[in-house]
Amino acid sequence: MSSPEQATQTQLRNIEARTGKSLAELTVLVQNSGLSKHSEIRSMLSEQFGLGYGDASTLAHYAMQSDGERAAKAQGLSLDQTLDEIYTGAKASQRPIHEKLVAAIQEFGPYETAPKKGYVSLRRKRQFAMLGPATNTRFELGLNLKNAGPSERLIEMPPGSMCNYKVRLTDPEQVDEELVAWIKQAYESAG
Repeated sequence: MSSPEQATQTQLRNIEARTGKSLAELTVLVQNSGLSKHSEIRSMLSEQFGLGYGDASTLAHYAMQSDGERAAKAQGLSLDQTLDEIYTGAKASQRPIHEKLVAAIQEFGPYETAPKKGYVSLRRKRQFAMLGPATNTRFELGLNLKNAGPSERLIEMPPGSMCNYKVRLTDPEQVDEELVAWIKQAYESAG
């Protein structure tokens, strides 16, 4: 099995082949587009080159150096420092939920951690989970699951959301077998 970094490199080589342009050319195109929002850049790349959502998103992150790890490195921040920024003040009490989830997820195998402004995205070939504080008192785990039925605990999200389900957590003890099984299903379907 390839690592997430190898999968991303393969995806970028395939994007070069499909577009007929090098990554350097595509980066210049993005940087000269005048667009700054990820969603706008992704849409532009989809329209101009016929790229799918995932390819356009990966290329947008590559061109803008905004994927979580590179963005954190550009700011001189480690993953732990980025997490320290997410879990500050009233949200600091939610970090044990994050840590318990990550400990369970690490058992599945390799994946990429992409820290964002207020949450962390986890991905293989595609994003399979998002985790972070939703409010000062509630943590949310977003999951991309296929063929899962919503329940009182597994809340279905509207079409077009970054994840198709979410689970609200307030205590690390809520990271139980049922939740870990849902995460593993999302992890396996992501690639």
